[in-house]
Amino acid sequence: MKRFDGLVAVLTMSQRAALCAILLNVFLLQGCASNGLGSDRTQSEDPDSGMLVTEPGTPRERARVHTELASAYFGRGNMAVALDEARIATRADPGYAMAYNVLGLVHMDLKETSQAQQNFERALRLSPNDPDINHNFGWFLCQTGRQDLALKYFQSAVRNPLYATPQRSYSLAGECLLQIGRDAEAIDQFERALRVDAGHVPAIFKLATVRHRRGEWLQARELVARFNNLTDATAESTWLALRVARRLGDAAAEASLANEMRRRFAGTPEYELLVNGRYE
Repeated sequence: MKRFDGLVAVLTMSQRAALCAILLNVFLLQGCASNGLGSDRTQSEDPDSGMLVTEPGTPRERARVHTELASAYFGRGNMAVALDEARIATRADPGYAMAYNVLGLVHMDLKETSQAQQNFERALRLSPNDPDINHNFGWFLCQTGRQDLALKYFQSAVRNPLYATPQRSYSLAGECLLQIGRDAEAIDQFERALRVDAGHVPAIFKLATVRHRRGEWLQARELVARFNNLTDATAESTWLALRVARRLGDAAAEASLANEMRRRFAGTPEYELLVNGRYE
């Protein structure tokens, strides 16, 4: 869940939409070339399909195309090709911030902390108000033990009125606050996320776990039920629901959830906790 929520903001479009847009652009440009137009276009080969890609002639357009390819490969988990495409983008246009944003994400995924930070910082120097770059750098800082500094970048992201998904930054800010024991502030961030998007499941689940830990079991029960209604129940969410039912003395719900753990999630760490009676 962390990876998806934390890293989805490579570009403003989804990975699949980005790749489709790239391929459509390729076909249109190839058609122009066949008609004698766009003779200054450059060509490159798509590393997976082997298809010859005809690129726009301006440095910025070449950088954009390769950044979108890098983003799509990153989303598919092909880090080597994502890295190559992002580097091509930076060579095409060293001033294109989103290329460095993608490089930062790839290096972060590869646990190459120094390179990730350098690329995020360069992206921010080029585009200091971009909410997606601020969001991604904030998550990077949170994952590398600099939670207080991370909050500054999440705040920068949500202050941008053009930011399409502020709920993600509120939610991850909440996670950072939980890591340093600031539960009350974390709750505020999760609730802000849910005011923007009532169906944002990462915030719902994290808020449920905090409510449970604080002994607020009625609120925790409502939240984990909402999570399980919005998305497929996981071993983690079923285990939380079971422990909440146990705390509330709801023996029927506890037994039903225990059966669900045995039926669907045998072999998971949560199931082992159940078997060993380690409820807290």
